[in-house]
Amino acid sequence: QVQLVESGGGLVQPGGSLRLSCVVSGFTLDYYAIGWFRQAPGKEHEGVSCISMSDGTTYYADSVKGRFTISRDKAKNTVYLQMNSLKPEDTAVYYCAIDLLVVSIGAAYYPLRDEYDYWGQGTQVTVSS
Repeated sequence: QVQLVESGGGLVQPGGSLRLSCVVSGFTLDYYAIGWFRQAPGKEHEGVSCISMSDGTTYYADSVKGRFTISRDKAKNTVYLQMNSLKPEDTAVYYCAIDLLVVSIGAAYYPLRDEYDYWGQGTQVTVSS
């Protein structure tokens, strides 16, 4: 069965960095996207960043542009989220998920939680001094 496993979360001081990993297994389609979402206590899921596994095109939320970088390693079925210049408001549980049949991410793409079909269990990121 399809599994997504996140890792790399933890406690970091403001201004610090973390790299999250999402390993996908049990999945053989060529065209899909991997998205990172986050959910802070009492808030809705927020789509943070996404990448097309076929052509590498990306999406970033305005709140993380210039600080976060998403990348993929197709051979390892792994997606990474490099998070720099972290702020206390980045504190949340971070989830990765699959959006099926996505060939490319264009300028109009917006990650909607209900369009993502498979989810990982989440990893906690806490930014605090």
